[in-house]
Amino acid sequence: MSDYNSKEEKFIKLYKIIKEQAPNHIFLFKDPFWILIMTVISQRTKDEVTRDAAEKLYNKYKNVNGLSNANSKDVKKIIRKVGFSNVKSVRLIEISRYIKTELNGKIPEEHNLLMKIPGVGTKTANIVLTQAFKIPAIPVDIHVHRVFNRIGLVSTKNPEKTEEELKKIIPKEYQVEFNPVIVEFGKSICKPINPKCNICNIRKYCNYYKTTYLKNRDLNK
Repeated sequence: MSDYNSKEEKFIKLYKIIKEQAPNHIFLFKDPFWILIMTVISQRTKDEVTRDAAEKLYNKYKNVNGLSNANSKDVKKIIRKVGFSNVKSVRLIEISRYIKTELNGKIPEEHNLLMKIPGVGTKTANIVLTQAFKIPAIPVDIHVHRVFNRIGLVSTKNPEKTEEELKKIIPKEYQVEFNPVIVEFGKSICKPINPKCNICNIRKYCNYYKTTYLKNRDLNK
């Protein structure tokens, strides 16, 4: 069995177990524009703050036309609890104006076109593809990067490298749904600090559990 096949099979096996334990991830929006806006807001921001800010923006501006004509000071007041609100308040309007003027108000379904939108990186583009259009892609955030490195499916230094490696491992039929599942698993079980390895259903397959967690547990006895 090749290394590629073994990693693919390991992903499928572990993903099915993770999916049973991870809480459901509920997206606030189905509209591609607001999925994009919410994803930009979410950078360096807690989920509950992101949801509150995105919902308030939607209630006030409704669509791309409304937000493109917004005043940055008004947007800043709405998203003031969001990380980097000064920058994002301007950026959200810039994004909206670009979509309105350059894309005829429509969110593109192509990665390269999404990447041309101001402030949109590969993770955001991939989130829009998978969650708005159900197009297979590999969105990698800090949770996905951490979980797969801890398990040992990849050994990478940053999310960009993780995305490259996961493209070789995750079959297309799993790419649309895997990110929200892994994100919720990362927030509830495989936490950045004090991961709940003692209740994790995949611990016996996980490199982190076999090395770091058990070693620290034994030292604290």
